[in-house]
Amino acid sequence: MLDLELSEEQQLLQDSANRFIEREYDFADRRKAANLEEGFRRSAWKTFADLGWLAVGMPEDQGGFGSARETAVLMEAMGRGLVVEPYLATVVMAGKTVALAGNDAQKDELLGAVISGDMLMSLAHGELKSRYTISHVETRAEGSGDSWVLNGHKGVVLNGDTAGRLIVSARTSGATQDEDGISLFVVDPKADGVTVRGYPTNDGGRAAEVKMENVKALAILGDEGKAYPVLEEVMDRAAAAICAESLGLMAVLNDMTTEYAKTREQFGQAIGKFQILQHRMVDMFVALEESRSLTAVYMADVDSSDRDERRYAVSAMKVQCDKAGRSVGQEAVQLHGGIAMTDDYSASHYFKRLSVIARLFGDSDWHLERFADLTR
Repeated sequence: MLDLELSEEQQLLQDSANRFIEREYDFADRRKAANLEEGFRRSAWKTFADLGWLAVGMPEDQGGFGSARETAVLMEAMGRGLVVEPYLATVVMAGKTVALAGNDAQKDELLGAVISGDMLMSLAHGELKSRYTISHVETRAEGSGDSWVLNGHKGVVLNGDTAGRLIVSARTSGATQDEDGISLFVVDPKADGVTVRGYPTNDGGRAAEVKMENVKALAILGDEGKAYPVLEEVMDRAAAAICAESLGLMAVLNDMTTEYAKTREQFGQAIGKFQILQHRMVDMFVALEESRSLTAVYMADVDSSDRDERRYAVSAMKVQCDKAGRSVGQEAVQLHGGIAMTDDYSASHYFKRLSVIARLFGDSDWHLERFADLTR
């Protein structure tokens, strides 16, 4: 567990999260939740609100507390349970976007509803051709009197089919790749002209395609054309959060593999007694601990006001955790044998989630390139 000098409050958060996952979020419950129409349990989401988890990372004047390290503590526990509730989409991404860009009235309205568990939100930013380029925005917004009208298509909007509000990036000026000219808007997904097509993702989550044709936005967030720094910071915070989640995923796979090696027999003895397999399990343990150490050290820099310091830290964590996640996941599957490829066995689901995380918010190649640019 992420444990580099945790404060008393952080330790309490970690303990409560781990107890909840252990007692009330076993694999069977998780599968039932993922198979529901919405892809998660509203009752579990309300419990998250009652436990105060939806306030983590939110502004103190809105009733929130903590920041990147508290989010990491919570995300690691969620990784252990393969949690499917939309914490990443609603709190880490859309909620943080409102916290960074919204005015006081918008924060009161939207963040208060998020923290209480009454509002789900999603950040609709990625597009079909954008890949990891944050400034690539083709969706357009044009002023119409005292309002804005949006046209465009957003892809792979995490939990977008259950969101009560969408935070949409759209270009109000400039060319497709320009950093200047991007604005943020609050959109009602049930408004005229909005089409939301939800679908399950490979890791048991949910996403949606969102098309907008002459959609009237409810409001603009922040200054017109100045949303790029906000989007970049939100994507960095989301990348850091899933790095912490991957620690929980890898820890479970390590524990499962060790226990399996103690009971699975071959040639008259447990396979865990074969030295070559012991070496491979040690490599899995080392990969996890290297990732844990680096993440614990760099997580505080995610809150840095220095843009380059934040980006350096996030890219370092993402490269290490993606590399370790691939190694641990592949070794776990191989050491379990054919059973780890079946849908009924939980190891396959942990491996799928690690595989998806490796492609979210920049893959290893993208972050290696950014890291190299920052160190030149």
